Amino acid sequence: MKKNYKDMKGQLEIMKTLGIKPNFSELQRTYGIDRHTIKKYYDGFERRSSIRNKVSKIDLYYDEIKNKMELVGVNIISLYQYFYDKDNKIGTYSNFKKYLKKHNLKPKKNIDVHPRYETQAGEQLQFDWKEDLKMISKHGELFKFNIFSATLGFSRLHDFVYTKTKTREDLERCLISTFKYIGGVPKKLLTDNMRAVADINGNEVTVNKEFNQFVKDMGTSIKLCKPYSPETKGKDETANKFMNWLIPYNHEFEDEKELLEIITKIRNKVNSTINQTTNIQPILLYKKEKEYLLDLPSIHIMDSYLVNVEKSKVTKDSLIYYKGQRYSVSPKYIGQFVKAKQIDNILYLYHNKELIATHKINKIFNYTKKHYSECLKMTMPYKSDNEIDKLTQKNLQNLDKLLIKEN
Repeated sequence: MKKNYKDMKGQLEIMKTLGIKPNFSELQRTYGIDRHTIKKYYDGFERRSSIRNKVSKIDLYYDEIKNKMELVGVNIISLYQYFYDKDNKIGTYSNFKKYLKKHNLKPKKNIDVHPRYETQAGEQLQFDWKEDLKMISKHGELFKFNIFSATLGFSRLHDFVYTKTKTREDLERCLISTFKYIGGVPKKLLTDNMRAVADINGNEVTVNKEFNQFVKDMGTSIKLCKPYSPETKGKDETANKFMNWLIPYNHEFEDEKELLEIITKIRNKVNSTINQTTNIQPILLYKKEKEYLLDLPSIHIMDSYLVNVEKSKVTKDSLIYYKGQRYSVSPKYIGQFVKAKQIDNILYLYHNKELIATHKINKIFNYTKKHYSECLKMTMPYKSDNEIDKLTQKNLQNLDKLLIKEN
């Protein structure tokens, strides 16, 4: 039939060219097509293509996807999770991959081979740092931090903990946080020769006394492997790659609080994603592994390692972050690290063991009049003390009106 239509249309074109008026009844007998249909074609009718160009809901994000593809380290699943969070109407991961293939959108791939080996349930927890990460908020504020990454060897259950520094105290706090998350303690810990753990004397590498005591108090043991050795620590090396899921959120988050929420959301998604080796979601396999974990240490022992002190770097506006809120210190500490310790509803700020400020915890921005005045004097040295005092009072009142934390 398609050939008949093609021949009929060709015949009509010839007649038009020669100026011959068609005999539609004769053409009907020749081609087996209704004479009225033939006349419609003669008058200029064209059949619609059987192939429809369907509009994809992903088309709305084409330009943004293309831009995100240029980010170093990004992969397809991280992009899908990011855009699915933004709009769950984009469909399944499979359809997302088909869309990228159709439009020839490909991220750059890094080839990295990791030999596999298996451990028994409850046997081992691998951990490492994902170091020197940088993220920029939608307001242009730069956040520098590290991620403590831990993986149970049997189930591949992952935990990611945000930390600004990588001291031994930070490591102990992160491990305790992970033990609480997994609801127990594995029989062995495995990591490389990180400074917070190892003492290195020439070719001799040993676990430092302080961390060795921590391990004993937790009721487990520690083994060191060579740095960057995937044959011994490959499962957590693989887990670190999931931190690439953060990349699409660059310039998209509001503040540190939302950044922490994104990290937790990524952890939960990773643990609900089918593992390529086990073909099971880590969260499901973990239900079996949990039965083989050792009991958590007593609360008294864990609390003895959880001194409520957090290090924060003083920003250019003379503020530090603490639990999603900001507190002022003298501008002379800008660029330096101070320690924050909370007792009840009071925050104590220290620099090299010296108490430099105290604040009540009740607002998003917490400036003292003295600290704010010092900042103004540095930026407006031409103003008199009286002018600085009036401007300080006015600006702090405006901040209070706008940024009082809602209960």
